[in-house]
Amino acid sequence: MAGYLKTSKDEIGLSPQELIFRGKRKIDEVLLRSIEFNESSVEENLIESAKNLPESSSNNAVTWINVDGLHDLQLIKDIGDTLDLDRLLLADVLETNARPKIHEYEKWIFLSLKMVQYNEENEHFSVENLSIMFNHNVLISFQEKKGDVFEPVRERIRNHKRTLRDSKTDYLAFALLDTVIDHYLYVLSLFGEKIESFEDVILDKPDKNVIEQINLFKKELNYIRKGIKPAREMALALSKIESDFIHKKNDVHFKELVSNMNQASDTLDSYRELLSDQLNIYHMIISSKLNDIMKFLTIFSVIFIPLTFIAGIYGTNFEFLPELQIKYGYFIMLGVMAVITILMLFYFKRKKWL
Repeated sequence: MAGYLKTSKDEIGLSPQELIFRGKRKIDEVLLRSIEFNESSVEENLIESAKNLPESSSNNAVTWINVDGLHDLQLIKDIGDTLDLDRLLLADVLETNARPKIHEYEKWIFLSLKMVQYNEENEHFSVENLSIMFNHNVLISFQEKKGDVFEPVRERIRNHKRTLRDSKTDYLAFALLDTVIDHYLYVLSLFGEKIESFEDVILDKPDKNVIEQINLFKKELNYIRKGIKPAREMALALSKIESDFIHKKNDVHFKELVSNMNQASDTLDSYRELLSDQLNIYHMIISSKLNDIMKFLTIFSVIFIPLTFIAGIYGTNFEFLPELQIKYGYFIMLGVMAVITILMLFYFKRKKWL
């Protein structure tokens, strides 16, 4: 799992336009891909150099440029020079630890958020930063590594899905964001299944491993929360923004993003509360077991107090002690002890202390 905010002392006081990659290298080589489409055609290309990037679309087409990998600063600079991107915009792209946000530039709308993916092989999730910028005809997405998160969107384009093929970059941006949010809900549902099934483990076998597992769940959910909560604010701001790059007919789709983000946020809060409840249940079970042990030890001690008293008296070393000469005195003493024990157990049972 990635850590929380990390920064270096050397970065203090640097210009906001300084291009510094703040993150981990997650791919060997940067991969540039483009897909250009309109109502009648689709063309996909692997781009070898930033100089070959299409600066604008022809034939009223939409161009989607995807960049996998952010560690090559020179390539990022070349992309900025070719597409005439603002230095502040590029600096935001390279800040992988940044909080999800949205900003409207003169020629672009820029937004960033965290993208969550689940690996079914090792049953772990990964988080990476996603940056998207778009204008009328060009959309650029920056990912930290290559993945198939957006492959369903590409398939919709290839399969001539009318809504996507007939629309501009604003609807494409919606489709990408909707895919990211769907992954939020998917990962949270997987967490939910684990958390809900873990309650049976707490009831059947409440040991120290329970605390470790609950703390692990809380740590993972808290990290996801760090990305989801600000993304909710970003989606809300996007639904309210007034820009020439966003058509009015697509307002309903961006409002749908807000609704889905609210659902993800509410689901996250519900699972965090459920973990807190499970932790309370664990402490109650442990406390109840401890009370049972203490009750048993207390009753055991109370029973032996009078017996010890009787044995103490008859164990004293006085020469003239009454009843020492009785032939069956020892057996009488044992009988008295047995009667006292039975009477005390009967009394405890009647009081429902046993």
